[in-house]
Amino acid sequence: MNAMPKRRLIFKAVQGFFTTWALMKASRMEPGNILTLLFFTLSFIFYLYADDKFSKSACKNKRQLVRVSLITAMLFTILYMAVDYPHYIETLTNPLFRLGILFSVFLGFTILFYYLLRLLYSLIEDTVSLHSFIFTDCYDNADLQASSACRFQFLSKCKDRLLAFYIKHTALCAFLLCMLCWMPYFLYQYPGIMTPDSLNQFEQVLGVIPYSNHHPFMHTLLIKLLYTIGLKITGSMLIALSFYTFFQMCMLSLCISYFIGTLKQYRIRPVICFIITLFYALVPYHAVFSVTIWKDILFAAAVLGFSCALLRLFKKTGIFDLCVFGICALALCLFRSNGWYAFLLCFPFLLFHFRKRKKCMLPLLCAVLFTAVIIKYPVMNRLHVVQPDLVESLSIPVQQVTAVICHDRELTAEERTLIEQVVDLTYIKDLYDPYFADNIKELVRAGNQDYLAAHKGEFFKLWASLLLRYPGDYLTAYIHQTYGYWYPDSFYLVAEAEGVSATSLGVSHTPLIGGPLVVKAKEISIKLGGMLPLYGTLWSMGVVCWVLVFCIGCTFIRKERRKLILYLPSVTLLLTVLIATPVATEFRYVYFMVLSLPFYLMSAVLMLPE
Repeated sequence: MNAMPKRRLIFKAVQGFFTTWALMKASRMEPGNILTLLFFTLSFIFYLYADDKFSKSACKNKRQLVRVSLITAMLFTILYMAVDYPHYIETLTNPLFRLGILFSVFLGFTILFYYLLRLLYSLIEDTVSLHSFIFTDCYDNADLQASSACRFQFLSKCKDRLLAFYIKHTALCAFLLCMLCWMPYFLYQYPGIMTPDSLNQFEQVLGVIPYSNHHPFMHTLLIKLLYTIGLKITGSMLIALSFYTFFQMCMLSLCISYFIGTLKQYRIRPVICFIITLFYALVPYHAVFSVTIWKDILFAAAVLGFSCALLRLFKKTGIFDLCVFGICALALCLFRSNGWYAFLLCFPFLLFHFRKRKKCMLPLLCAVLFTAVIIKYPVMNRLHVVQPDLVESLSIPVQQVTAVICHDRELTAEERTLIEQVVDLTYIKDLYDPYFADNIKELVRAGNQDYLAAHKGEFFKLWASLLLRYPGDYLTAYIHQTYGYWYPDSFYLVAEAEGVSATSLGVSHTPLIGGPLVVKAKEISIKLGGMLPLYGTLWSMGVVCWVLVFCIGCTFIRKERRKLILYLPSVTLLLTVLIATPVATEFRYVYFMVLSLPFYLMSAVLMLPE
């Protein structure tokens, strides 16, 4: 064996050692655990294999691939360790030892993620193999029937006809399959799942309380419209509410159907379209959310529809797709407050992207913007719709200042006096929750929020001053407040809400199907996400976030930067969540990302027309 292979083997062994160290710390193992030998062996073999695979790869842009893989791996490692690092050094007191352990773990994770990303990116870059696996060149009905007859001779004629029908009507089948699989949830949760947020909107519908834009006013009006229609037809509050729930199911299924139809336009194989449809039809949180009366559900459907319309507009500018684009863009602006800000951030980029088709796209984008502005300001003011209070948008700054106070940091007399003008500090330590801002927001509301509104400049200076003096407290508070949306190991029990919360409004949970079997099946389907490996990643907001980052990396490696416009709506929405989220782990706040997960993956490998 010559010198070069020896040096290579030693180098891979060193890399495997640091990776083993990182995995040992992350999995809370002791150094003597025999599994550390398995980690080392697997890492060593994987690195050798990945190097050989990469050297034989037909990738044309290896330098860019290496750069993107390394940057993404380092970013992922930094954010992963930002949450998990205290466990690595909890038994150490020596600063030098602590720094050494953290550096070793950082090095090990960066090496592991770099090789893994490089391998995945190189596989995606192998367009020849990818094209044959994902795309089909025959989507004519006759060709498909002939193909199915050839491939499925062992099947009955009935199954052949079903297969041909699915291939011809893929989008319709996606709609029907989702509705069929979600219907048991609709019957069990009849007339729909209503949490306190839902009941607040229902009180506005009934006129019990004034209209408020804390929950989007247009969404409340939509509930009122369908409820009123249902009430006039049936005279029953329960059936009237179910009109909205069923409408929401249909809208969610239609957006999924529109997505599947988009994939068919790009000649994605029917079997892949079917697998994606199963993700929507069978993963239970989609079914539970489809019958939950929340603004987040239709908003997520609008984000998916908007993104798919953008993808379709790469091929042609059709009237139908332009209408879908406009309707979804308007829903994006009006069905969540952060959707409005995300659209404003996207607006100049959309104008630039469609500059060659400005005759049709410029009027459409301006019409959406103009309509949203008219509804959000003159119309709501004319109808005396109450807007959210100031502290509602200050969750993270309020939490950061509170963290400084609760850590007993030194404040000047002027700073303490300014804070005490707004809140009573007596019970602030008891109320402070690093992962939940509502306690402190309620404390501000119980104090003197008007003083805060009248002296916003002074409080901004206070916030900036404390940031410069106590950046560690601010960073820790921010991580605690947002980690659920980007940390991949944060489990959150999703879709556990059931029935109608206690209320005197005259509605209650009235299941049309029931019994121990139904209840147990629903319970098991929800809990499986926290029990099964691999499947459980579909329940992680952090995993979905990093899939989005991975797909964005693909656009740079494949030199398809036009695709960045497809991810822009989701990225801007995620940024708004990370700027103002009141809760560290709230799945519905980023349900738009989970619903769009297959869209991210498929758009990364699609070949756009010139």
